[in-house]
Amino acid sequence: MASDVLFTIKKNDQVGRYVVASRQLKPGDLIFSETPFAHGPKSDSPPLCLGCFAPADCSILCTRCSWPVCGPECEALPVHQDNECQVFAKASVKFQPVQDPTEVCLQYECITPLRVLLAKEKDPKRWQEEVEGMESHDDIRKTRAIWQFNQTNIVEYLRGPCKLDRFSEELIHKVCGILEINAFEARATSGYLIRCLYPKLAILSHNCVSNVHHSVAPDDFQVTVRATVDTPAGGELFSSYTYSLWPTLVRREYLKESKYFECKCERCQDKTELGTHMGTLKCSKCDNGVILSTDPLSFTCEWKCTHCEFKTSAVAVRKVYDVVQSEIDAVEMLSGPEGIEQREAIYRKYRSVFHPKNAYMTIIRTALTQLYGRAEGYTVEDLPDLLLERKIELCNQLLEVLDVVEPGHSRIRGVTLYELHAPLMVLARNQYTSDVISKDEFRKKMQEAVDTLGRAVEILKNEAPGSNEGQLGAVARQAYDSLKQNFELLIETA
Repeated sequence: MASDVLFTIKKNDQVGRYVVASRQLKPGDLIFSETPFAHGPKSDSPPLCLGCFAPADCSILCTRCSWPVCGPECEALPVHQDNECQVFAKASVKFQPVQDPTEVCLQYECITPLRVLLAKEKDPKRWQEEVEGMESHDDIRKTRAIWQFNQTNIVEYLRGPCKLDRFSEELIHKVCGILEINAFEARATSGYLIRCLYPKLAILSHNCVSNVHHSVAPDDFQVTVRATVDTPAGGELFSSYTYSLWPTLVRREYLKESKYFECKCERCQDKTELGTHMGTLKCSKCDNGVILSTDPLSFTCEWKCTHCEFKTSAVAVRKVYDVVQSEIDAVEMLSGPEGIEQREAIYRKYRSVFHPKNAYMTIIRTALTQLYGRAEGYTVEDLPDLLLERKIELCNQLLEVLDVVEPGHSRIRGVTLYELHAPLMVLARNQYTSDVISKDEFRKKMQEAVDTLGRAVEILKNEAPGSNEGQLGAVARQAYDSLKQNFELLIETA
């Protein structure tokens, strides 16, 4: 049994290793931080600079190994120079030109597994103590298409052209499995998502309502893990391996397909997803009924209306989810006025299909809370009172869901609280100058806005300084300090 100041690693037959709090934890408490054992491009990646992970057009190649980089600075970065660069140069394995550098590039599949293998040789102690025992589910993966895909694109490529037959096929497959099951996404300074292998973080069991939050520094990829809620001494610490805003059917399918286990957490077992109704549909056959699963842990069971005889199947519900998800995906890259209008159109279209707090209404709401106030023609100062009220409503509805599925000091709650404070302030000022509210009411509403911003600051102060949320946290802190200092002046001069 290994232990540290704030956490203890334990073991049982059900989940293997797991982590508990060594003492009572409060929201924001630092539990641990660690550097990745290895990091690199995700599977299905397009060509990226192998130094900084910026998208590469493949016109600039490393002078030593002839693989894509941004230039001399990036080719000299240790993450590239001390890893695959030496292997490719020695074996004369050059990058083969691609027609479209924005498309998935299979040549990149080998990069991160190779970095893990080389890290094993450089740091055998850490490999043995922290990585070797990680789950790779080789027995299940052997029966899936991914095994042959890895055999062709990684195993045979490394052992053949790259002349790395010192690594056995079995070991390379094991490394591929360890990455598939245990790696976490991280955003590089380029803004691009890569994958990192964090051995300590990977020990935490999954729960669809996690009680920890991790933040990754985009320069060195050090991860910092903190408590999000009050956790008693001996309480298990959980991270989430999936997107918390997906409904149960989608989360469980993702976990089964990519992590090889079926989640049976409290949220997954509850027909209403802990009262959030994130999977719930409205009944089209009666006025007040909602359609719920008869067995939330089944992918094929009946779904029934709570008020009438109407029933459907989990498979049919899943198809509805797929349709709306594809519509959301189609507008994902749209920002500005069009981004708002298209999302509001989807929101109106499905308002009669889904429960108000349904996952897909919540996902659209999340985007809208961040577009209102930022998009051209929709800045906070531009918004009429009706749209300020709309933004406030969207933020509050989102927070109602987040308080259950991402409680406490979670990143998305911090961002949403930040988004909420400005419309509260501007609306209060507009109402006061229009004589809709008294000075006392104005003061009260302004204090509510400042307190909301203070809660955002408290959460976002723990984000990595170079990350988007870390930068937002710094802006929030500056605004909060200024508002507190000038509060009386703001009230008197409104």
